[in-house]
Amino acid sequence: MTLHKNYIAGEWVEGKDQRDNINPSDVSDVIGHYAQADAAQAQAAIAAAKAAFPAWSQTTPQQRADALEFVGVELLARKDEVGRMLSREEGKPLANGIAETMRAAQIFKFFAQEALRQDGVAIASVRPGVDVTIMKEPLGVVGLICPWNFPIAIPAWKIAPALAFGNTVVFKPADLVPGTAWMLIEIMSRAGFPKGVINLVMGRGSVVGQTLLDSPDVAAISFTGSVDTGARVAQACAKRGAKFQLEMGGKNPLIVLDDADLDAAVAASIDGAFYQTGQRCTASSRLIVQSKVHDAFVEKMTTAMKGLKVDNALKEGTIIGPVVDEQQLAQDIKYIDIGRKEGAELAWGGELLNRDTKGHYLSPALFVGTRNDMRINREEIFGPVASVIKVDSYEEALATANDTSFGLSSGIFTRSLKAASHFRKHTAAGLAMVNLATAGVDYHVPFGGRKGSSYGAREQGRQAVEFYTSTKTAYTLAG
Repeated sequence: MTLHKNYIAGEWVEGKDQRDNINPSDVSDVIGHYAQADAAQAQAAIAAAKAAFPAWSQTTPQQRADALEFVGVELLARKDEVGRMLSREEGKPLANGIAETMRAAQIFKFFAQEALRQDGVAIASVRPGVDVTIMKEPLGVVGLICPWNFPIAIPAWKIAPALAFGNTVVFKPADLVPGTAWMLIEIMSRAGFPKGVINLVMGRGSVVGQTLLDSPDVAAISFTGSVDTGARVAQACAKRGAKFQLEMGGKNPLIVLDDADLDAAVAASIDGAFYQTGQRCTASSRLIVQSKVHDAFVEKMTTAMKGLKVDNALKEGTIIGPVVDEQQLAQDIKYIDIGRKEGAELAWGGELLNRDTKGHYLSPALFVGTRNDMRINREEIFGPVASVIKVDSYEEALATANDTSFGLSSGIFTRSLKAASHFRKHTAAGLAMVNLATAGVDYHVPFGGRKGSSYGAREQGRQAVEFYTSTKTAYTLAG
């Protein structure tokens, strides 16, 4: 089986070790062998990016735009192929894998245009005869540390703006999903980026990631992952004065008021809580339901859950694929057991499932009779597990929704314009959804949260420029 190598300084390089890429839908299926870098190779990638930065940062916007556009066009042309790899290694249904690939393509195409739209500001000084120009300049080498749950969309929304604004990149994908990352970088290797501008270094976070964090030549780190790892990233970057950006998950509430369209609310809850196996930082893990419609909501939820097909990600008709790996499955089972011990009632699901192929299959779980102070409502599970919390009023619902250490996404279902308007202003989250699922965002607008969910400038959209550039104010004495 072919060894898929790291990409450093424009060359494909064998790692110091290798790792098998295993299909979570069929653990007997070895997708491929992927290189594992050591610290020396990670340092070589950083050195290559540093050497490439002076020339790349001075390229024309058109050159950067053309290279990014090339990537977007090829991803769209190969969406079925890349999407199949994504679904095979991560476990989300094939339609979702293809859709995510298309989203990545759109992100590259969007930032191709952002490369051309960069602007500055020229203003009059308060002093006579002095001109003032405010400019955005690239930072240098940017380290990108990405998670496994969106193997191409999240790398795209980090890589594309970093390059569009003139930085060079060292990209470390998650260990569980090297195949999609490798395919993306193979496309980029033919897109016209000079050697060293984009580098792929696959390997352990404790080795590759730590090297990125510790290197004085890495100007900034963009990280998406767990809260604990995010705290270590922040500490390491703050210690040496590097810029950093963190996205670390959520415990997202979806409020259902008694005037809501209940069928629509249930559909959004099913989507937000369980689609893509609940492995989304924007998943609706806390369903906060007003008492008058609580019982009807739970009945409709359990009925809908019984119709969800859990199976091989590549099989036609699959709605929910497997959990990504054995370790994540064990964590999901642990939290289901914790919920029971805390006194919550398991209304449906939470069972290990057998299918035609041996994989990490779990039926989606719904708890009822829960309190907001239970661990299952405080800690991010990152699996197909959701809880219903009964409340008596909108005010109690909002207070419950905001009572969390996270603040990424939140939602409400109501027919009341007054309640919807109040919620949008007072929800303590970076994303507010009205009559929509908490999961599912556009690629051309800012993404990010508050509190323990995020730190630093927003990702995606035009606001991405704030992280990937530094502001310079230049004064010139006229005449």
